[in-house]
Amino acid sequence: MSDPITDKETKVKMSDHRQSEFLKIVGGVAKNPLGLIGLIIVGVFVFCALFADWIVPHDPVGMNIKDRLQGPSTTYFLGTDQLGRDTFSRLIMGSQVALKVALPAVFGAMFIGLTLGMIAGYGPRWLDNFLSLIFDTIRSFPTVMFALAVVALVGPSLQTVVFVVMATSIPIYGRVARTQTLALRNSEFILAERSMGASLFRILGIHMMPNIIGVLSVLAAMDIPTVIALEAGLSFLGLGVKPPTPSWGSLLKDGYALIRQTPWLIVAGGLPIIIATLGFTFLGETLRDVVDPRLRKNR
Repeated sequence: MSDPITDKETKVKMSDHRQSEFLKIVGGVAKNPLGLIGLIIVGVFVFCALFADWIVPHDPVGMNIKDRLQGPSTTYFLGTDQLGRDTFSRLIMGSQVALKVALPAVFGAMFIGLTLGMIAGYGPRWLDNFLSLIFDTIRSFPTVMFALAVVALVGPSLQTVVFVVMATSIPIYGRVARTQTLALRNSEFILAERSMGASLFRILGIHMMPNIIGVLSVLAAMDIPTVIALEAGLSFLGLGVKPPTPSWGSLLKDGYALIRQTPWLIVAGGLPIIIATLGFTFLGETLRDVVDPRLRKNR
């Protein structure tokens, strides 16, 4: 029987090691100028999304017809739309919608893809071929066309967008996890665990997953702006979140319709998407350089 005190000390050491690794990664990202810019942009984006209800100066869905199509001023920082709603408040609340779509969709797809990918890479050949066929089948559908088909069947909603993004992203993470698992399954430490009779859950969960999760985290950081852009595109087409819920895509739609009268609307809708894309791209690129040992050695 194992000593409970020894097991507890081992768990504490593992927790301290993971915490130090996390701090080391954050420090490595912050040392890079582009990584620091990306970290700041992502931090501001997450802060605005989490505390949007307390940041907004006006009711984002409250109509004030007498102030419709007002230009930027001290009262309305980015002007108002055709219904007199404050554009700045809708922009801030739109970041919350983007985060509600991006985080569940990306991390849900990463978790499911990681699980299926490890099973495919470590399981028998027939199971690997079956899961690979499913991955290829799902990826064969164009994302936008698949989204339009699903929305047409079940109707536009936040949950529909999350489902579409998750379903189309699972094969990407699954393929990467499968490749990494195939590269690790014959490693010495895995063979040693198998020779000692370790269970499948222990091999995959304790030894495989920590060596794969870093690569998938970098991929997730790069995918978040794609998800944000997809949600904005569906909302622009009227197939995303339902009005009057603020969304960057709905801001773009209103701005496009009134571009001659109110150019600030389309700027307010498009600029956050561009900035968020740059921020997550900078962060993902720098995170890849920090996490990937081969790139780290070349520096």
